[in-house]
Amino acid sequence: MTDFTTDTPVLRRCNAAPKREYYAYFALIFAATLPLSMLTWALKTARRMELPEKGPIASAWSQARIITPHIFSA
Repeated sequence: MTDFTTDTPVLRRCNAAPKREYYAYFALIFAATLPLSMLTWALKTARRMELPEKGPIASAWSQARIITPHIFSA
């Protein structure tokens, strides 16, 4: 009989796949939200005649950061 209490085997988990999947979804969502963010940024700029605080890339990035975790938590 083997005694596993003193020298337990190390079980390794592969966490690379979920990270790659997360980054793939993040990239797709970022690419999808970028054109809409650019359009929204241009309309805000034209309407107010001043530059908004967030640029179109920062806006698309924050939208992707909000949407992607919702996909993985569902």
